[in-house]
Amino acid sequence: MTDARARLFLPFAILIAILAVSTASIFIRFAQNDGVPSLVIAALRLTFATVILTPVALTKHLDEIKRFTRTEVLLGVFSGIFLAVHFATWITSLEYTSVASSVVFVATGPLWVALFSPMLLKEHLARTAIVGLGLSIVGGAIIGLSDACSWSGGLSCPDLQNIMQGRAMWGNFLALAGAWAVTGYLIIGRKLRAGMSLVPYIFLVYGMASVALIVIMFVSGNTPFGYAPKAYGWILLLAILPQLVGHSTYNWALKYLPAALVAVTTLGEPIGSAILAFFLLSETPAITTIIGGVLMLTGMYLASRNK
Repeated sequence: MTDARARLFLPFAILIAILAVSTASIFIRFAQNDGVPSLVIAALRLTFATVILTPVALTKHLDEIKRFTRTEVLLGVFSGIFLAVHFATWITSLEYTSVASSVVFVATGPLWVALFSPMLLKEHLARTAIVGLGLSIVGGAIIGLSDACSWSGGLSCPDLQNIMQGRAMWGNFLALAGAWAVTGYLIIGRKLRAGMSLVPYIFLVYGMASVALIVIMFVSGNTPFGYAPKAYGWILLLAILPQLVGHSTYNWALKYLPAALVAVTTLGEPIGSAILAFFLLSETPAITTIIGGVLMLTGMYLASRNK
């Protein structure tokens, strides 16, 4: 596909990616409900995706894979580690907080790309980016408090120490750590995709991420065996739709769009995930969570416009 045709196809491809990735939190929650630990879900997700990719990568792209330079392999390893940390922290966050809160926090990736731009991309933040940062911080604080406080004739919150130690707050922090990790993954991906085809790139990165997650899984005392067949089915769907369709489409777009702009497109995921969670998991977000999420998404959009 030529660059001109690819750019015409970009809006449709990004829409497909958003829809595919929005299903991730739902499949993860179903697998967790079947008793699969979060780290096992993360490890099997990337392992299944890598196994599915292997025949295509080794039959149609072997020559390009053999030409990988040491620098490309090293960057691919770091990108894979960032991706592994992203999934390990974000998927675990779903054990502690709601789908809506978790996905909103993990979708702060564009904000962190904008913040790191002066150091990594030699770009300075515009005034709108600073305003966006402020809005996102306020929105995040509102979501964090809404998960810890209750409204019954008036706002009732535990003391600060208990709030910081609460399950929902810990889950939100893990989701935020996932956003930090995906920032590194996108920035490195932008550099690698400039001179690397899609399949060899995702084969390298997904493969490295799966190895890292398998190590983490066993070190943590978990095993990938002994779960219900239905649970493996949810994880297989997780590998096919959100990973191979969703993430791979984002990686394809990195060749034609700046990392910050690709990150901005992920802002559609919280909306899709929240809608699916409402219908499939009966999770109704509180009004404060909706307000905080709107502020965060508005802030991230303004911050990411800096690119």
